[in-house]
Amino acid sequence: MKSPEPANASISIIGAGPGGLTCARILQQRGIPVTVYDRDPGPDSRNQGGTLDLHADNGQVALREAGLLDEFFALARPEGQEMRQMDPTGAITFHQVPAADELFKPEIDRGQLRNLLLDSLETGTVHWGRSLDTISGPADGPRQLHFADGTSIETDLVIGADGAFSRVRPAVSPAVPEYTGISFLEARFSDVDDRHTEIAELVGSGSAHAADGERSLFAQRNSGNHIRVYIIQRVPVDWISANGLTAEDTHGIRAVLRDEYAHWSPRMRQMITENDGPYIHRPILALPVPHTWDHNPTVTLLGDAAHLMPPLGVGVNLAMLDASELALALANAATVDDAIRAYEKTMLPRSTETAKALEHGTEHLLSAGVPDFGRDNDAQP
Repeated sequence: MKSPEPANASISIIGAGPGGLTCARILQQRGIPVTVYDRDPGPDSRNQGGTLDLHADNGQVALREAGLLDEFFALARPEGQEMRQMDPTGAITFHQVPAADELFKPEIDRGQLRNLLLDSLETGTVHWGRSLDTISGPADGPRQLHFADGTSIETDLVIGADGAFSRVRPAVSPAVPEYTGISFLEARFSDVDDRHTEIAELVGSGSAHAADGERSLFAQRNSGNHIRVYIIQRVPVDWISANGLTAEDTHGIRAVLRDEYAHWSPRMRQMITENDGPYIHRPILALPVPHTWDHNPTVTLLGDAAHLMPPLGVGVNLAMLDASELALALANAATVDDAIRAYEKTMLPRSTETAKALEHGTEHLLSAGVPDFGRDNDAQP
């Protein structure tokens, strides 16, 4: 089948995360129809996660193309760029305080960013409760999307923006995420300025990191007087069940963590054992490096679906840059096939270079020295 003009094509984005929504927003701004399908029942069906920083040279570039940069700055927290490095006693060994006018990578809650993007789309763009099952049809199209609810639709282009366990990826690549050997355990704290004052003082307005070479903590201030702490360890992926516990056994997990962090000061151990509610286990996965695929004229990927990497401050930024470049390629190309070729010519080398640089980056989070919290390699779960 001859590849259609983008403006006359049926374009389907799978996944209503920052990447998928950014792509949809820029396409609509340029008069190209698009539909987004997401497995969540609705926009508020689950917590969207903690805070993230959007960098001036990628995430903010995408928001500028989307016409949303001013709205982003109105929501963002420049003070969140503060970074503290501590030792296991809680003594500060490195302290980076942003200048008053510093806007290179201000923080924003993931939920706020998602709502900003959702609210910018035409009514009905996102179809909720549509979990993709499989893709069929010839490589040159049209493609059929088969959903878990038994329905199916025909489309000229499938954009996989559906994250680590992408259901679109198998159409172009057999690669699957692999465990890196590093696990995060998320602990949440609410009303911190009143109920967890010592933790609030330790973390400050931005982020704080402490490590002893084998284990570490990474804490982040969120909006709404919340803090999230990521307890980082080099452990087997099944370490919770190997200790005879389940993820819901908060008291049992606390007992294990007290032993693991017994030599840390009581002040620092508060961030491990005084959390509000259960822990959330987040084993860190990554796609093989490099992850590339043969060109397909009807399917492409962006963000974690294309290049899942350790969470070191580039994931959402790269996803949004991918989304912007793909949308602009579709707006400027004669055919969908030409647009995919132009997009992947830039995206695949960039993601390969970045993935190689970050391949073992999680080890830096365990280092007792000061990690490289430079502009392109922040520790940002």
